Amino acid sequence: MRIKAFLLPTALALALSGVPAAALASPADAAADRHGGRAGDAVDLDVLFVSAHPDDEAGSLATLGQWKEKHGAKAGVVTITRGEGGGNAVGLEEGPPLGIIREREERTAIGRAGVENLYNLDRVDFWYTASAPLSEQIWGHDDTLAQIVRVIRQTRPEIVMTMNPSPTPGNHGNHQQAARFAAEAFHAAADPAAFPEQLRKEGLKPFRAAKFLRTGGTGTSAAGPECATSFVPTVPTDQVFGVWEGTPSVTGKTWAEIEVDARREYVTQGWAGTAAAPTDPTKMRCDFYTLVDSRVPYDPADTSPEAILRGSVLPNAAGGLPRGTELYLTTDRFDLAPGETVKVTAHVRAPRDRALAAPRIDLRLPQGWTAKGTGALRGSVPAGKERTATFTVTVPADADTNQQQLVGATLTTRQGVGRTDRAVRVVADVRGTLEPLPEVGVFREWAGEGGYPQLDTLIKPVLTIGSGKSRSVRVDLRNHGKATRSGTVTLGLPAGFTADAATKSYTRLAPGATGAVTFTVTNTDATLPTANEGGTDGDYGITITTTSAAGSTVETGALEIVPTTEVPQAGAGHAVDGVASAGEYPGEELDFSRIWEGQATTPQDASAKGRIAWTADALKVFVQVTDDVLGRKVVPQDCKRQRRTDSVEIIVDPKGNSTDTSTVFKAGIFPVTDDPANGDPPCWQRDADNRQGPGATTAPGMTVVSKVTSPYAGYTIEASIPFAVLPDAVDPKRMGFNVLVYDSDTQDLSSQSRLGWSTFTGVRADPYRYGLATLPGYTPTARQPSAPVFPDTAARSVHSPQTIAQSAVDGVAPAAVARLPEKALRLTDQRRVPGGVRVTLRADRSGTAYLYAWDGSAALGDRTVELKANRSVTVVVPVASGRPTALLAAYESHGAAVARSLPLR
Repeated sequence: MRIKAFLLPTALALALSGVPAAALASPADAAADRHGGRAGDAVDLDVLFVSAHPDDEAGSLATLGQWKEKHGAKAGVVTITRGEGGGNAVGLEEGPPLGIIREREERTAIGRAGVENLYNLDRVDFWYTASAPLSEQIWGHDDTLAQIVRVIRQTRPEIVMTMNPSPTPGNHGNHQQAARFAAEAFHAAADPAAFPEQLRKEGLKPFRAAKFLRTGGTGTSAAGPECATSFVPTVPTDQVFGVWEGTPSVTGKTWAEIEVDARREYVTQGWAGTAAAPTDPTKMRCDFYTLVDSRVPYDPADTSPEAILRGSVLPNAAGGLPRGTELYLTTDRFDLAPGETVKVTAHVRAPRDRALAAPRIDLRLPQGWTAKGTGALRGSVPAGKERTATFTVTVPADADTNQQQLVGATLTTRQGVGRTDRAVRVVADVRGTLEPLPEVGVFREWAGEGGYPQLDTLIKPVLTIGSGKSRSVRVDLRNHGKATRSGTVTLGLPAGFTADAATKSYTRLAPGATGAVTFTVTNTDATLPTANEGGTDGDYGITITTTSAAGSTVETGALEIVPTTEVPQAGAGHAVDGVASAGEYPGEELDFSRIWEGQATTPQDASAKGRIAWTADALKVFVQVTDDVLGRKVVPQDCKRQRRTDSVEIIVDPKGNSTDTSTVFKAGIFPVTDDPANGDPPCWQRDADNRQGPGATTAPGMTVVSKVTSPYAGYTIEASIPFAVLPDAVDPKRMGFNVLVYDSDTQDLSSQSRLGWSTFTGVRADPYRYGLATLPGYTPTARQPSAPVFPDTAARSVHSPQTIAQSAVDGVAPAAVARLPEKALRLTDQRRVPGGVRVTLRADRSGTAYLYAWDGSAALGDRTVELKANRSVTVVVPVASGRPTALLAAYESHGAAVARSLPLR
């Protein structure tokens, strides 16, 4: 695949056309940091989007493109991985080779929006997971965060954008963790105590980005040009900005159309066939962004496409404060009980180039709230300095609880006026909440410690319960008041559920202390729909009423019912032959036809049913699929990523308590392959689980038989899964189990409908939402659990000529590691010779040089050279065909790197 020339920055394209090498050494040396001091020699960005994979930024390209075209706002993208763990809809490449291809696709796509700067961090893309903690574990927290902080300090973006950091159902765990890194980096980049070696050894300076936003907005909006003004947030304190995609570009296309064109560049992801953008303006949507943090004032009433840029990239509106003025609030806590006081501090920082004269802070408070303190800031705020004003705010004793409120501030100066807000939450003296799922608990702790407790509203409290089963339901208590309290907790349940007691008591809960009461809840009506059956999403609302002498408060939550089954021992004469013989599977027939993602189906289009049983040493699974069109058959070498075409996924969580899929077993089975010489046999493999790879090596002893009907009307699969290949011994009282069926009627490896037994959004990565099975009579063999195996090979920036070409111009080292000085690698006498490119190398330290002969759009040859300090070596980079115009080089030594681009003679 050749890289399109237009993706490269203009400066680089010129450099490769003959600009002297000296011009490439420090392309931004003359740029001044907007907050004072030297800017360093890296590109100066206005917006930085932090993501996990190529294509994560795709939904924001209409916005970034508009800002670039209208306001010259220069955007960059951080991509933590190159997506090499994903699927490949157009070839057999996987792992690092696929990662390099996906980087090329991403550069092409973002180039359509005028985005030229892409920073890959070289972290491994391991599989689809719903777990941020697992992502953090595999990527490494401190090293990855340091890379993002380095990019911010080098490129100095005023706006940092990212994705949703919360474990909402279906939200990729890599996306969550990327967003959490972005949030942490927003603060850390400004903190001189964070990664001080970047300041001491690399010469970087702290940088205070102006605003931090996440993509999306929780609420409702009409489509069309009024989508921004019509948005109504679910949480009234959310500040959500909209940018309409229907705005026309100078190209004559709308930005909605340009964004679709960009999406189609992600061909390995299967997006080449992305549907056309609507042409009716009333059907075009907004890109929405929720403000998470802001150091500068903002206007909540500003609904223009450039509202996010005001006060940072762009000046404030007429009458506003000078650009570069900081105004923000901090509070000494987030949760406040009625009648309590909270310390509110207004922070004012003047721009570097001017003082703020006659500054005064006035608070804006909810009705009935009062404040003590003075808002007058004595004299003026000197240029580049900060002054504060502190207030004591009192919450009314009769304030409504269980809701967020905004504390606002207006700064008035002789130069202009600005405003800001901060959310706090009013809670009862004693608050009772549904126990969090483990991943939710981790998120809440992270949000609270990081200064973003308001993000808790992104999470709906929910627990799962087996159909017809019982479980414990804990209500967590916290005393937010100033007096020791006793009281009661009442659990309100919907029809079909009962508890061991309607109300339970707690006693002597001290101020600031936590406690809990636990109920045993039973689903007494096993006929209630499970999972998303009947359109309910398995969601049954509950209420938690907590009382004390100070009053009572009501919190909400939900129970989701997952299907259950009893797995019998297999009948006599059982065999793996693709046929469910009489008595072989004595248990109930299970419905695998519930749709959980994709297009709706009819029973003839796609449906499935099956049975399971156990033997002394294995779990037997029988699946019968009705299907009207066979999707594309993969070749045996492409037996992976079963979700792309017709296939079955069998999942076993041995203990029924996994928090992520690294401790479960997942087998993907294709009923046929494109292998006519061998009769188009089935194939199977494992991915996104405890061990990944071909079935023969990752699940030894597992057997699969597939029978495809002729004429085609579907297929049956029978599998025997040895208990020994599971990650742990099965708990016969609680085994997690699921079957998912993927249906595709296409020949382009794009899945259309996804069915299954226990079906929720994103269910394949959420073990807590799998169905539950018991195995009466089965006695497991004691064993130690298997440690999970994770992919550990990522595509690297030093192996990417397009990364090196960019790095040589924009000054950020490949993979955003510490940048070596230019003198670390000296390249001389570079010239074309018969059969390649000759060059002499000399380094002032030992390391590795990665060399590429480049024609302006693709590498024509490459070579890797090990160098010793202060020793020269002359090498030839082989070129089989084509005419290289430049030599690209990356030099790596002791975790630091530098990139160079030299024209050829």
